[in-house]
Amino acid sequence: MAKLRYYDAAAEKLPTIPPKVAVHTEFLRTGRINRRQWLPSERRYLSYEEVADRTGKKLSTAGDTTHKRINGFHTSIQFPKMIFHRTLVGRPHLGYCHVTAARTPVTPSKDITWSFYFANFFCNLGDETHFFESIQPGYSRMYFAVAIEPGAQAGQMVINRNFRDNGLLFRTDDPKVALKNVLMLGAKDDALRRIIRSL
Repeated sequence: MAKLRYYDAAAEKLPTIPPKVAVHTEFLRTGRINRRQWLPSERRYLSYEEVADRTGKKLSTAGDTTHKRINGFHTSIQFPKMIFHRTLVGRPHLGYCHVTAARTPVTPSKDITWSFYFANFFCNLGDETHFFESIQPGYSRMYFAVAIEPGAQAGQMVINRNFRDNGLLFRTDDPKVALKNVLMLGAKDDALRRIIRSL
């Protein structure tokens, strides 16, 4: 039979780990945030596809939240959920998300179809080839709605440039103003529009 060995486990001291200090309390105490210093061998750079994938997930999540807020305002104003996103070529950290589309009567005989978007940057809106011009990536967002119409190909929608040169209904960086504008476009009667205007 093999000989057993015994040892005193109580005598062996494990290395003591100092209690972790919460980052926010350390910041309040000293005004500094201790960040981990990465070694060059530990760094892993992301590919454009990985960045575009992460950006797309964030845009889709924000699109879901935006759609819930719009439809949560009043039961008579409900928009279809049509969420899809695109990232910019060469700048995968920047992108835009389509939230919904609807039709609004402008006059008793004429309707306008429009789509509501938001982007994680602010810019000017241009023509078909360079729709996003003078991009300001900062930390701002841009909420906008454009008039659309059926395109030459079946199932394709294009910007309705008969409404305006760039088809723009509104553009803002304020989410409250954007919500108000979308609700105004979706309101069925003047009484509801007056309530939305007063907000």
